[in-house]
Amino acid sequence: MEEYRVIEQSIIKQFRKSIWRPFTRALNDYELIREGDRIAVCISGGKDSMLLAKCMQEIKRHGKMNFELEFLVMDPGYHPENRKLIEENAERMNIPIRIFDSDIFNIVVDVEQSPCYLCARMRRGYLYSHAKELGCNKIALGHHFDDAIETILMSVLYGGQFNTMMPKLWSTNFPGMELIRPLYLVKEEAILAWKDFNKLKFLQCACRFTEQIAREKNEEEGVHSSKRQEVKELIRELKKINPYVDTNIFRSAENVNLDACIGYVQKGKRRRFTDEYDSRRA
Repeated sequence: MEEYRVIEQSIIKQFRKSIWRPFTRALNDYELIREGDRIAVCISGGKDSMLLAKCMQEIKRHGKMNFELEFLVMDPGYHPENRKLIEENAERMNIPIRIFDSDIFNIVVDVEQSPCYLCARMRRGYLYSHAKELGCNKIALGHHFDDAIETILMSVLYGGQFNTMMPKLWSTNFPGMELIRPLYLVKEEAILAWKDFNKLKFLQCACRFTEQIAREKNEEEGVHSSKRQEVKELIRELKKINPYVDTNIFRSAENVNLDACIGYVQKGKRRRFTDEYDSRRA
C-alpha cells in the first residue's frame, strides 16, 4: 500500500477516537462546512496544518456534502531547506499544494515592536487575498484545542480580559470571506501521536526570528520563548493536579454566566452589572 494511503487510514482507524471524531464533531457542532463551499486549506508546513489537509481530503472523500478544496502554501521567506521539507511532505502525503511567494519576513525584520503580531496580520491578509483570487469563500487554519485554551488563559493572565479563539469568524477586511478552524476540538497530544505513529517530520517553526532566539539562548532550561509557551507549561503543571483542567478551561468559554459578570463587551458596547442591577431586585 502506498505510504499516503497508510497515513490516511491511520486517521480513520488508529486515531479515530482522538482525531477523526473530534474533527467531524467540530464540523457539525459549529457548522464549518456548507454545500458549495470552496475552501482554501492554509498550510504552514507544521504538523497541525498538514494533518488538517489530510482530514479535509478525507471528509471530502467520505462526507455527504459537495465542496471544493485548494491547498495553499505561502512562502514568507523560508530558508530553502524549510521550503523543500514542505514540498517533500506534500508529495509524500499526496497533498496537491499551491505555493505563492511573499516577502513578509524581510518586511518585518526591522520592526522593533510586536514583529510577530505584524507578521501574523500580514500573513493572514496575504492568505485571504490569494484564497479570494482562487474563488474561495473560506480559509481553513490548523489551530487546535490547545491553541484555544491557551488563548483563553493568555487573555486572562496577560490581557486582563476573557477572550477565546473562535471556531469560525467572518473577515472584517475581506467581505464574504470566512475563517474556519476544523481541528478546534482535536488535542495537540493526539496530533503529536499521529505524527510519531507515521514517522513524519514537519517544520517546528520556520520563523527566522524564533529560530535565531532559540540558537542564541541555546534552549536554556527555564527560558520561555513566548507567553504562549509559558501558558502551555502552566497548563501542563496544573494537569498534574487535575487531569481535567484543560477541558474545564475550554468549557468555561461555553458556560459564561453574564448574571455573574462585573462587566462585558457586546458588539463593541461596554456593559456593567450595575446597568440592570436595580431592575433585577425581587
